Amino acid sequence: MIGALLFLTAFAAAEFVTALVDEVGGIAFHIVVLFLLILFSSRARPPYRAFYLCLTLVPLMRIVSLSMPSLELSEIYWFLTVSLPLFVAILLIVRILRLRPSDLGLAVRKWPAQVLIGLTGIGLGWIEYEILRPAALVASPAVQNVVPASIVLLISAGFLEELAFRGVIQRCAEESLGEWGWLYVAAVFSTLYIGYLSAEEWVLVLVVGLFFGWVVKKTGSLFGVTLAHGIANICLYVALPLVVS
Repeated sequence: MIGALLFLTAFAAAEFVTALVDEVGGIAFHIVVLFLLILFSSRARPPYRAFYLCLTLVPLMRIVSLSMPSLELSEIYWFLTVSLPLFVAILLIVRILRLRPSDLGLAVRKWPAQVLIGLTGIGLGWIEYEILRPAALVASPAVQNVVPASIVLLISAGFLEELAFRGVIQRCAEESLGEWGWLYVAAVFSTLYIGYLSAEEWVLVLVVGLFFGWVVKKTGSLFGVTLAHGIANICLYVALPLVVS
């Protein structure tokens, strides 16, 4: 448990360095944390060995997102490109730990309830938009702009992030930290939003992380939270900026 708290603190510290010092320092901090997680994983006993290995997804996600050059890609397709290394890392961890699809919540159970959970993304996206007021990721509301951007956000922000946090990491956290491991995962998830330097945004993300973690724990399915996460980001970065601005 002490190791888990130390790494939670390290994730938060790395994000503060990124936001308040510079991105290079943040990347370096995350690289050190990644190395330590690999070291801990190699020396820890089960189930902490798997737990530390799963936590490597957190600094890896930030290293890639901070260091990936934008090149000539539009922002939305850059976002998709950044998600590809995370997808590969998830596949490797799943294979190493021999996790089954059912272990990761890759099943639709009680689908009417899952759809209702997914629709909460509309309200969550609206609240987050009121806090952040980001610019639209697309230039116009044309179908050829909105549809690809929405699909990318649903897959990259919705499915992959939920697979990483509520699927892989939460599974390992509950095995090592006990039935309340989902609370730890929500706290880790919230550290990735420290860079916005907004107390309102951080509290919202923490609450959302707790909600998503509880839903997955109770239903054993990622479907509802994936849909909610994707819809929230579509509202935040595509629909609301185009409609409200």
